[in-house]
Amino acid sequence: MNPVAPTDPLDTLAGLFEGEGSAEYFGEAVTQAEHMLQAGALAEAAGAPAHLVAAALLHDVGHFQGAVTGRDLMENGTDNRHSHTGADWLDQWFGPEVTEPVRLHVAAKRYLCAVEPGYFALLSEASVHTLAVQGGPMTDEQARAFETHPGAADAVAVRRWDEQAKDPELPTPGFEHFRPLLADLLRPEAAGRPV
Repeated sequence: MNPVAPTDPLDTLAGLFEGEGSAEYFGEAVTQAEHMLQAGALAEAAGAPAHLVAAALLHDVGHFQGAVTGRDLMENGTDNRHSHTGADWLDQWFGPEVTEPVRLHVAAKRYLCAVEPGYFALLSEASVHTLAVQGGPMTDEQARAFETHPGAADAVAVRRWDEQAKDPELPTPGFEHFRPLLADLLRPEAAGRPV
C-alpha cells in the first residue's frame, strides 16, 4: 500500500527537509536542510520580517529532486534554474513577498559579485562553481536592471544569509521551529482558511 501524500503544505515541506534535505549539499560541510535552516535562523537573528525569514529558509527548495527540479543538472555543469523552479513551486502556497526573493537569490549573487568589491572572495568553493554555471557576475547593464526590480533588496538580503549558512558548528533550529511563521504566511486557500 502506498502512503498517502501529505495535503498540508507544511507537512510537504517538512518531509523535504527530513528526506532529500538530509543529502549532502554540493560538497559543503552542511546538508541541504542544515544550509536552509541556518539561512532562516540567520535571517531571524537579524530581525528580518517574517516573509524574509521564510524566503531565506526556503530559498534552495528548487534543488530538491522529485518535488521540484533536481540537483543532477547543477552537478553536471548545467544551470537547473532552481531559483525559478523553486519560486514557481512555492507560489502554490505563498505570495510574492516570499517567492520573489527565492526567485532572485541567484541573480543577487551574480549582482553582488559584480558590484561589491570583495564579495566574490566570500564565496565557498561550491558557490564559485555554481556562479560559473549560473552565468557569472552580471554585466554593468544587467546590474543596473537588477537594481530596478522591486524585490532586489530582499533578494540581496537572502543571498547574504545564503552564503553565511554553511557552518557545520552553528546551532540551528529544526523545521518545526519555523512552522508557525510559515503557517502565518500561507495563502488563505493553501492554509484552509476562507478566501
